[in-house]
Amino acid sequence: MKVNLLDLKVQYENIKDEIREAIDEVLESTHFIMGENVKKLEQEIAEFCGVKRAIAVGNGTDALLLSLRALGIEEGDEVITSPFTFFASAETSSLIGAKPVFVDINPDTLCIDENKIEEAITEKTKAIIPIHIFGQMCNMDKIMEIANKHNLVVIEDACQAIGAEYKGVKAGNFGNAATFSFFPTKNLGAYGDAGMIVTNDEELADKLCMLRQHGTKKKYMHEMIGHNSRLDEIQAAILRVKLRYLAKWTEDRRKNAEIYNELLKDINVKTPCEMEERKHVYHQYCILADNKEEVMAFLKDKGIGFGNYYPIPVHQLPIYKELGYADQKLEVCEDACRKSVALPMYPELNEEQQKYVVDCLKEIVK
Repeated sequence: MKVNLLDLKVQYENIKDEIREAIDEVLESTHFIMGENVKKLEQEIAEFCGVKRAIAVGNGTDALLLSLRALGIEEGDEVITSPFTFFASAETSSLIGAKPVFVDINPDTLCIDENKIEEAITEKTKAIIPIHIFGQMCNMDKIMEIANKHNLVVIEDACQAIGAEYKGVKAGNFGNAATFSFFPTKNLGAYGDAGMIVTNDEELADKLCMLRQHGTKKKYMHEMIGHNSRLDEIQAAILRVKLRYLAKWTEDRRKNAEIYNELLKDINVKTPCEMEERKHVYHQYCILADNKEEVMAFLKDKGIGFGNYYPIPVHQLPIYKELGYADQKLEVCEDACRKSVALPMYPELNEEQQKYVVDCLKEIVK
């Protein structure tokens, strides 16, 4: 049996007529950049997240970069974040000349360890970027307490966590701003690049709107050095269709996670831990296996897709090694990178496929 890590084709087949109709309407309109679909998507995302404003941008990386700039982070500042993530979470700080400061992760959630943040704060620290990794939110009460105590801004990296909740409140409501990626593989994915920033700060939202469009409110009247990070109408139209299904898709992911949890309970792997008062949306279902490399090779031979999240901690990547980060020992993160394997996870995954995946794991897990 072949089981993909993610099957976007089956999802498309289920909503194909709506998607094509939405794309055709955009083509007929001949308005391709920042039109009515973008405006409506912003309104719908803001309503979904329970925030005042949503600002569409070109991708999740731009969402982080523009948020940092809009919040005044600049060269020489320090930004505390997690090393267990995709490169962009740290890269964006480096792009503006700030220094990413890496803090180890919690062994259960794989999110930043909130109890280790304060010891990393210096007089240069200006921001914290907590990353809601794989779809579960960080301990935002503790993080916001630290941020308020030290007068730091907070940008929630929620690129993998749209719809996730902390104490009944959705991701995007805790920091000064939050970022989402709509890369095709995300829980809410476009058919190309797309991103969104959400905030409850109207002044910040207005600034972000200027930054995404060459620093202007009015055409040819540029008030700051900005970026070109505008979302196109076709992607917005596609996302508006898919957003209508997101709540159901999330519940289907959660049901599939429950099935995995039950099937894997007697196997020597560590399964994802959903903390109390949090709602995990399972962008990825990652297990920790002591013989990771053997597991991945075996799954490949059996026709099972998997994800290697993440093979190298960000602080040990070549570019950060050159900057002296490799000497930092972040043992929990490094251990997670040695063991973490993502199993197939998507709403349309069925129990027969999951049983096949787990039966194969039983043959190789030691």
